[in-house]
Amino acid sequence: MDSLYLLKTEGEGSTLANSLAARLRMAILNGDIAPGERLHLSALKARFGISFSPLREALAGLAAEGLVVAAGQRGFHVAPVSAENLDELIRLRCMAETTAIRESIRLGDDQWEEALVAAHYRLGRVAAAPLDAQAQQAWEAAHRNYHVALLSACSMPLLLKFCNTLHDLSDRYRRLFLTLAPRDKKVPGEHLQLYEATLARDADKAAAILEAHIRRTAENVQRAVVPWQASAGRATGSKEVRPSRAR
Repeated sequence: MDSLYLLKTEGEGSTLANSLAARLRMAILNGDIAPGERLHLSALKARFGISFSPLREALAGLAAEGLVVAAGQRGFHVAPVSAENLDELIRLRCMAETTAIRESIRLGDDQWEEALVAAHYRLGRVAAAPLDAQAQQAWEAAHRNYHVALLSACSMPLLLKFCNTLHDLSDRYRRLFLTLAPRDKKVPGEHLQLYEATLARDADKAAAILEAHIRRTAENVQRAVVPWQASAGRATGSKEVRPSRAR
């Protein structure tokens, strides 16, 4: 039980819900809570020491993001994964993020460039560290910050929110894939090429590199997701995939 939540009051329900949603989101993205797993309200209530109201609010928010599915009277469970869902996510990411990076390059100022330089430097620094669980988490944070920095000058809040949601949903697949495969050695080079094209204000080149980067990562993940899906289908007659929890 986390004492942080015991110190909160019911009047701070929204704060509780937001904090809990952030923690559950990370657990789902990391694979600590497996795709398809049922989320028992009583167990979560006891674990976090909170009432049902902010808990339901947090789960409803995650359902709106597509990470959790509300199953009527049967409660909530983590959204399943499938090859079809991943394909849709990647197609949408390519459309949304290439638009956003073009706008970011068009509108970005010196402050945006400085933030991008700093984000790329941090990503390279953590990537050079010996790989362990802590280093992987640091890399995940720096990796997300880098991709956010690329698009941050877009000046289209709705588009950026959509990009963030799609990134979260597709990132869950990539993190699950990393439980079965080592980190892709080509990724740092792709990040560097994207960084250089963006700073050079070459919108066509940056958009092409970004789309190729998204699609190539997805192809690697698809090779893992498809066998999971086939195995689940033979065992249950369903297309739902429930890979083991991340280690």
